Amino acid sequence: MDIQTLNYFAETARLGSFSAVARQQGIDPSSISRSISALEAELGLRLFQRTTRRLSLTEAGERYFARIAPLCDELTRAADEARATANGPQGTLRLTCSVSFGQICIVPLLADFRHQFPDLRLDLLLSDAPLDLVAERIDLAIRHSPAPDSTLIGTRLMTMRYRVVASPEWAAAHPLNTPQDLSRVSALRFALPDFDRRWLFRDATGVVTEVPVHGDITISNALALRAAAIQGLGPALLGDRMIGAPLSSGALIDLFPDHDVTATSFDPGIWALYPSRSYLPAKTRMTLDFLRARLDR
Repeated sequence: MDIQTLNYFAETARLGSFSAVARQQGIDPSSISRSISALEAELGLRLFQRTTRRLSLTEAGERYFARIAPLCDELTRAADEARATANGPQGTLRLTCSVSFGQICIVPLLADFRHQFPDLRLDLLLSDAPLDLVAERIDLAIRHSPAPDSTLIGTRLMTMRYRVVASPEWAAAHPLNTPQDLSRVSALRFALPDFDRRWLFRDATGVVTEVPVHGDITISNALALRAAAIQGLGPALLGDRMIGAPLSSGALIDLFPDHDVTATSFDPGIWALYPSRSYLPAKTRMTLDFLRARLDR
């Protein structure tokens, strides 16, 4: 038996599907099935129980997996680390994030990324849909949330603050004295759960007020939402990474600078997520270190 076959077995045990492993490896599912069958023939025992609907480890398969999985991971890690130490990270790294975050925060880093990792190919998938990391063979996802998906491994890249902003012209025409006054104006709403129906405000004493919001314009992209606010179409709830430049130039103003604002949690973060596994490939780890250092600036 070879190491590749053992790796196929370990990944199949983790993912529970020949097809999922094949997508991850970029090969035909029949190749995975043949490799596992050959391993079972060599061992003289059945490792998986196969039905038309599911694939599960037999008792013998569970015992075998428990012994060889750490060995496979350690061998893969050793080879990965040795190659990265000698030549830098190589291969292809598939990174996904929202369209707005990618354009504002990631694209400006690409020249520096290319200079630091010349042999690493980058597939940058900008999507406002939560892509399936395993099905899409994604190494790293950057997502906004109070806490990471429990099915994934996550590390916080940065904290984040939300502000309610509007153009100076809109603010002059619609004077607001308190956050509750937002309920009587037409707001620009982000097409996400909670963001489009109510905003939460916390004052200096810690009192939290829930303010219902309504409006005729709902937008699914933060860059477009920002542009609409700059055009004077209404107030919008936006993250601080999106509004730094227009606040500095005066194109937008912060309507409630004395309040903390959110739609979900007052401790929102931007998380780097990757598929659950016992080791982090060098290309992913080094990209994470790069992003932490640059985004913290």
